[in-house]
Amino acid sequence: METLEFVIYPDGRVQEKVTGIVGASCEEVTAAIEAQLGRVIAHEPTSEYFAQQTISPSETVNTQATFSDW
Repeated sequence: METLEFVIYPDGRVQEKVTGIVGASCEEVTAAIEAQLGRVIAHEPTSEYFAQQTISPSETVNTQATFSDW
């Protein structure tokens, strides 16, 4: 279940917490809301943000070092 939780502090700060969205797609979900709320001071990715991120074959890098390279 996808949830967005907002805590609004007396000084006007807003804390946003996103749960149930895996990967970086949470940034797409919250972009419009954050644009309306104002300046974003910090982002703290959760473990769900890093879950199931795959590397495509074009992003894979193979390296091999030999003593002659040093």
